[in-house]
Amino acid sequence: MSNLGGWAGLGLLLWAQWCFPLLSKRGRNAYLLKCVPCPPPPGLAWPVLLGERALSPGSWTKEASFRHQQALPEAQLAELYVEVPENYGGNFPLYLTKLLLPREEAEGQIVLSGNSGTAAEGLFAVDPESGFLLVTRALDREEQAEYRLQVTLETEEGRVLWGPQLVLVHVKDENDQVPHFSQAIYRVQLSQGTRPGIPFLFLEASDGDEPGTANSDLRFHILNQAPAQPSPDMFQLEPRLGALALSPKGSTSLDQALEGPYQLLVQVKDMGDQASGHQATAIIDVSIVESTWLPLGPVHLAENLKVPYPHQIAQVHWSGGNVHYHMESQPPGPFDVDAEGKLYVTGELDREAQAEYLLQVWAQNTRGEDYTEALQLQVVVMDENDNAPVCPSPGASISIPELSSPGTEVTRLLAEDLDAPGSPNSHVVYRLLNPEPEEGTEGSSFELDSTSGSVTLGPRPLHAGQNFLIQVLAVDLGGAEGGLSSMCEVAVTITDINDHAPEFITSQIEPISLPEDTKPGTLVATLMATDADLEPAFRLMDFAIEAGNMDRTFGLDWEPDSGHVHLLLLKNLSYEAAPSHKLVVVVRSVAELVGPSPGPGATATVTLLVERVVPPPKLDQESYEASVPVSTPAGALLLTIQPSDPMSSPLRFSLVNDSEGWLCIKEVSGEVHTARPLQGARPGDRYTVLVEAQDAGEPTLSTSVTLVIHFLKASSALAPTLTPVPSRHLCTPRQNHGVVVSGPSEDPDQTNGDSPYRFALGPDPTVQRDWRLHALNGSHAYLTLALHWVEPREHVIPVVVSHNGRMWQLQVRVIVCRCNMERQCMRKVGRMKGMPTKLSAVGILVGTLTAIGIFLILIFTHLTLARKKDLDQPVDSMPLKAAV
Repeated sequence: MSNLGGWAGLGLLLWAQWCFPLLSKRGRNAYLLKCVPCPPPPGLAWPVLLGERALSPGSWTKEASFRHQQALPEAQLAELYVEVPENYGGNFPLYLTKLLLPREEAEGQIVLSGNSGTAAEGLFAVDPESGFLLVTRALDREEQAEYRLQVTLETEEGRVLWGPQLVLVHVKDENDQVPHFSQAIYRVQLSQGTRPGIPFLFLEASDGDEPGTANSDLRFHILNQAPAQPSPDMFQLEPRLGALALSPKGSTSLDQALEGPYQLLVQVKDMGDQASGHQATAIIDVSIVESTWLPLGPVHLAENLKVPYPHQIAQVHWSGGNVHYHMESQPPGPFDVDAEGKLYVTGELDREAQAEYLLQVWAQNTRGEDYTEALQLQVVVMDENDNAPVCPSPGASISIPELSSPGTEVTRLLAEDLDAPGSPNSHVVYRLLNPEPEEGTEGSSFELDSTSGSVTLGPRPLHAGQNFLIQVLAVDLGGAEGGLSSMCEVAVTITDINDHAPEFITSQIEPISLPEDTKPGTLVATLMATDADLEPAFRLMDFAIEAGNMDRTFGLDWEPDSGHVHLLLLKNLSYEAAPSHKLVVVVRSVAELVGPSPGPGATATVTLLVERVVPPPKLDQESYEASVPVSTPAGALLLTIQPSDPMSSPLRFSLVNDSEGWLCIKEVSGEVHTARPLQGARPGDRYTVLVEAQDAGEPTLSTSVTLVIHFLKASSALAPTLTPVPSRHLCTPRQNHGVVVSGPSEDPDQTNGDSPYRFALGPDPTVQRDWRLHALNGSHAYLTLALHWVEPREHVIPVVVSHNGRMWQLQVRVIVCRCNMERQCMRKVGRMKGMPTKLSAVGILVGTLTAIGIFLILIFTHLTLARKKDLDQPVDSMPLKAAV
């Protein structure tokens, strides 16, 4: 009931009754708040609920009482918050809120205390009969905005029986305070050239009402401008901030303004933008003055100036009022500006660090806004001869090749003088101090140009391995007396020239054999080369394959300073494309070669032989699985193991670890059958065997896969007779027809109206890929091709039939063949019995030709011998022909 207080209209007022003391589990009294409608009590006022919202009578009992029971734990009472309107004009006492005092209050007395002695003054009290906290008179928020009270129930000895109950009473503000300007009359000067919209005066006003509320929300307005020439709207006033500035129209008309001041009547009003509210007025006298914001000429300051600092160098002035000055230096430097616009240099300047500065000065209001454009001041720093020439860093030794011609420039000394360029202070000349010419020799090793600082080779010859330290004196003021000087040193080394070409240690590499399946990136060979030069830079080598690598099958990898080069394989080898490779590797010096051309040792020949690799056979699956009932008879087809590529060479299959002897596999076709009944197999068990496939042409090439057999539960009842499916043929490519697979021919369960038969393809993934099985009804299914093309041959498709928890396997034989237009199967005609094969025909033909050849040889031999015999006989031995 922390929201109790104030007054309510007739019909909505409720009287709070506290009743039904209850004993809690901890032995303390708890109270339920029961709110019921009741007639008005005697008197002129009714105590009601004050707060953020009013509660309906129906919700008081449920919400308010429950809220207070939740908000007041046994350990500590929650602080109550009560809001009382300021300057309340009703009757007093004013009931604020009901306290949760215990029923047996007669045991002690109520003690009310608070801050600043408010309780002692009688401003607040507690009604002991009703338990209400009340206020006795009107409160003033400006006098005190909040009161913190504490209520306890204590014995005469001071022992606390109940509480403390903290109560925060907040006095709600009313708009009873009139705003006030900080001044009745404001006087300000306005300079010509002030930008429009930039405030030059900020009005200040205060309101005693509560901050942050509409009662203290102030607005500023201009009521009148006198005179109204040349424009009645010369000024603008920001309503919320009270910032007075020139209007755009006033800025353009300011040069035509009267010499006399402008007088503005301004108003401040509370309650924000509402029409009602308290208000006050003030007068602003604005004097128009001529602008004194004039450009500044350059300032010349000597570097290292010995004067007291800060030292004034210039002054700016803004003729308007309410001004402060802001300055920036580009680049940043030791400069400052005071409140009067005086510009100072705060320390010594160094021309070599910075020769010029650009100072920018702004006239600003208190918010940092610029009244007009910034003034610029150029500061020029004057030079003194306070810097000696600075020689370049010695750096590394300069290398000069041996046998270099005289006059070759070794280096050019450029000593830097930080004094002003073009002045005598920065005019530098050079003198050679070391090395001096040796006695008895003509000419020197080095010569120096005193003006440019160029060091060149003299007429004296130099040799590889010599080291020199050249010392040169750099003097400013053109070498005149009083000039500052520095010693410059240059180290020179005479180096070797690159007159030796690199060569391979071995120019002929023995043949290297590489398997055809060698992976790219493999190291093939490592070649070594040497260089006779002494200079490391001349020993750097570059390698390349000059011949035998047209398709870039090989590549080289090397470190320039190692002398080792690695020959790498970059692409796959092919025995058919190139059974051997002959590579020519060349080595060259990275630096330009001086002297004779490279000899034959700059090349090396590498011969590579490619070894043919035949890949092992690959099957259509990585592993195989099949599920069979434990009652499967011997000879049942489980699945077929096939190569992944039907066009590959033939395979020979075998089982490796068939420990139970339950399975067998056909060596050529790969069909896996049960070799005998599955005695000893239990449903749920798995049986794993290893199937090995060997290439028929290359027995050394083989592969193996695992075959896992899952045993299913066998039905206790006899399996019904499955209707055998006669061999049918299907056309490939696929056409719109298939094979009908029927269920058991005799099954009493089906006739009795039990569940229908279910058909599914066997677990072989190849079968499930190539075939589709669709149920037609409860006893038949329709088998079709799943792929557009299936290999033409006889296929055995295992179909699993299940019914009422029983399962059988049906082997459906289908002949897949090419068909003609009438869907008739065109079968390949095999060899007729008794007809010769191609091999036998070729043998017969070769034998016949051989026999004919032998026969002809015999005839010609006989004729030759007979003719020779005739020539050996005498002429008269020949018989005479008989005359007829």
